[in-house]
This record gives sequence, structure tokens and C-alpha cells, in this order.
Amino acid sequence: MNALFRLAIAPLLVLGLLFATAQANSLTITTTWGPTAEVPDPRVGYNGWLSNQAGVTETLMGIDYDLNLYPRVAEKIEQSDATTWRLSLRDGVLFHDGTPVTAQAVVAAIAGITTPGNAAHNARITKLLDLKALSADGELTVVFETNSPNATFPWTLSEPGMAVLGVASAEFPINATGPYIFREAIPEQLYRAVANADYRLGHPGLDEVRIVISGDPATAALAFEAGEVDMVINYPETDFARIQSTGAEGFSAPTARLYFYTVNAASGPMANPLIRRAVSLALDRQGIVDAALSGVGGVPAGTIYPTGKSWAADIPAVYDPTQAEALLAEAGAVKVNGRWMLAGKPLEIDIVTYSKRAALAPTAQLTQAFLKAIGITAHVRVGEYGASNDEIANGSADLFLQAWVTTPQGDPAAVLEGLLQSDGGSNSGQYSHAELDALLVQGRTTFEHAARKKIYDAVQQIVAAEAALIPVFHVNQVNVARKGLTGYAVHPTETYWVTHETAWSK
Repeated sequence: MNALFRLAIAPLLVLGLLFATAQANSLTITTTWGPTAEVPDPRVGYNGWLSNQAGVTETLMGIDYDLNLYPRVAEKIEQSDATTWRLSLRDGVLFHDGTPVTAQAVVAAIAGITTPGNAAHNARITKLLDLKALSADGELTVVFETNSPNATFPWTLSEPGMAVLGVASAEFPINATGPYIFREAIPEQLYRAVANADYRLGHPGLDEVRIVISGDPATAALAFEAGEVDMVINYPETDFARIQSTGAEGFSAPTARLYFYTVNAASGPMANPLIRRAVSLALDRQGIVDAALSGVGGVPAGTIYPTGKSWAADIPAVYDPTQAEALLAEAGAVKVNGRWMLAGKPLEIDIVTYSKRAALAPTAQLTQAFLKAIGITAHVRVGEYGASNDEIANGSADLFLQAWVTTPQGDPAAVLEGLLQSDGGSNSGQYSHAELDALLVQGRTTFEHAARKKIYDAVQQIVAAEAALIPVFHVNQVNVARKGLTGYAVHPTETYWVTHETAWSK
């Protein structure tokens, strides 16, 4: 066996070992990221996304398939005044250990999130909540008081990290309320859960759910064809049509996931808004969609939210290489022998991205080709997410290609604030704009929907005029499963996978 062959099959051998003890009536899913600990507290980092997807944890509020907010473990939520919310819990909901869900249990779980130094502390969620006080009023009512008016508050209660949790024990280390009970995790390899026979909405359709982590979409696709997995989340788009022809079940639906470039707004050529706009105009987004997604579903993006969705401003995706070159000239660049020079040096742009999604690398390479067509040299590096983010943050790269769900809680505020507010936690490009910052504060503190829509439209207009980030396309999520999987559909937030209704057809 030669070295190259050993490298190719090694990931499959690892996956095969993880599947060896799977139950007969089980669902084995592979995806490209996984638990961070042997007992991955849902409140920490993004562990809650995985436990929510696996059907282990539930949140107080939920997001439906039309991106509407609905009560989940809660029965209703009411606003008492500008900073006070009263949430009523459903009566009779049980934790996995059989104890009832109470207001005091919810208070204790959330207090861990918002308390610095606590093992469950999550600074990202703490900022979203902006809580001044939290208390129980009787057995089933939780009272939240925010520091300032916060229109996004009820939506934040659908954040998967806001899991409803009871007291942990050796038998129930993640003592939640969902249709499946956590049993084990191997960091970055495996997450396993078994059916909760006492689930309030009915007996789950599966005995076991296993989520196994693969290195990249190509490895996941190989595991599926080898019969090692039942389902692949984010199957490679270029192979989607072929795999369905083999009898596999294909699932594809629009989501709010945006492929976009974070720009290095602090140094280098992308610090100039004219050059950022030129780069944006040089991209033939429809050509990128056709090539990188192979027709499985993508829409060129002129702004952050998908066209036709409630928060999207009317900003078209424009391809105009002639105007791009005019903006380069306005920025002081000079074209010499077909190449743009800036301050006496060739205009070169460093692009970084990561390998967890199959469409990222080809999108970056197509961007490189479109920039070359107008006389800009671009270099592409594909690495890990964290390393790419660091390169933008430290100024050693100019563009960082990412893929984010832009309304994970159904509301526009959190992602815009994280990516573009001057002190945003994910603003690695160090973009800063005083008017935009003020609008984001206004959007969070305004409650009437039509007024909020105008505010976020204005934010998107600034983003487009400044090319504060460069949207490329919105994409369908593409998943495959072996024939017979029922009770599953692609959710627009991508944070819901397994429900009590998910099952294999008889």
C-alpha cells in the first residue's frame, strides 16, 4: 500500500471505527465541525448549535421554516415595558432526568452564560442578551430586565446556545429537554445521543443519532459512498446531481447563508473604499454561482440578506469591469502594460479562505481570475478558518472569504453588529464607520418593524457604498441521505436537523 493511498483512506478508516457500534435504527450524520469537549456544554462557544441540531437541547423560543419566531419550551413572551420581558414556560416539560422544567432552572442555566468566570460563560451571547437582571416569578415565569431597550431580545432566546438545561449528573451530563439524550462525545470526532422515550411530543423515530466529524466535504462524500454514513450535511455541490442518480435522497433549499469577503479595512489596498468597490464590481457573481455551485442553487448577492426576504434592501448585484477600472484610476492607480500599479508598485491582493465548505476554494480562485481580467494580481491561500481570520486581523491578507448564515436567530442585528460594528466581535477587518455604528444601535433599540426595516436598509446602503464587506452569493444548503429518510427538511437557519419525527420509512 503506497503512502498516497494510505492518506486517502485514513479518514474513512477512522470514520469506520466510530460507526462500529451504531444501533440498527440509527441515523449517522457527517459534518465538518464538532464538539469541543467530552461533555460539550451547549452554552459554551457554538456547542449549542450541534446539540440543537442533534435534537438534544431546545431553546425557549424557536425559528420556524419561514423565519418566524415561535414559543418552543416557552408558552409565550410579553413585554412589560421598554426593558422588561415576562416569559411563561410550558407546564409539564421535563428534563431528561425526569425533573420538571421550572423558572428557577432556566434562571440558573442563563446565569451561567452571563457570569464571567463561570465555566458556561459565553461573551457573545451575554452581549446579545444585555441583561441587567434575571429572576423567577413563581414556578413557570421568568422575568428578564435588559440594560437598555432591546428589540432583538426575544429573537436571542432562539440562539442555540440559550439551551434550557437542568442540573447535570453522571447519568445526564447534558440534562436537557429534547427528543434525544446526550450519551457521549469525542472532541472533534463524534457526538452521540439516544432516544428520549418520555419526550413530550411523542416517541422519537430513531433509537440513536450519531454525528461524526469529517475533515472536509470531499472526505464526507467518500464516506457516504462507502456506506459509512447515512447522511452528509453540506455535500459537495459539484457532485450533487451525480450522487442522486445513484439512488441517494437529495435535500436542497434556500438558506440565509451568504458567501462574502471580509475586507482588511485597516491596511493595504483594501483600506481604500474605491479599491474595495472596484473589486466588488469586477466579480461576475452569476459566473461564480454557475461554476462553483454547478447549478444546485445559488443567487448572486448585492447585499447581506437574500432577495425577497424581509430584511433585504433593494441592492442589485452589479458586474461592471469598466466601472471597476474607472474606480481604480480614481484611487490613484495607473495601468502599465495591462497591470495596475499603485504608488509605483503592482497592485496585488492576498485572498485567504478555508476548506470546510466545498464552494469556498473555487469561489476564491474564480475571484482571482476575474481580478486578473482587469489587471489586478491576486494570490489565494486556503487554510483553516482561525488562521485565515488571524491573517485579516494582523494585516497579512486583504480579503477573507467566509460563509455565514446572516439571520441565525431570524433577526438582522446580531450578524451586522458582529461583523461591522467598530467593536464587533467578528470584525477582524477592523472596519469602522460612525454613522453605521449609530444606526446599529438605533436598530437594536427600535421596536416597530417598519421603522427597523428602514434602519437596516440604511445600514445595507452604507455597506454597499463603502464595500464594507463584499457579498458574493446566497446559497442553498445541499445535503444527501440514503433513501427512506423522512421527517427532515433543510431549515433556513441551518440550526435544526433532527426532530422527534425524523425516521426511516418502513
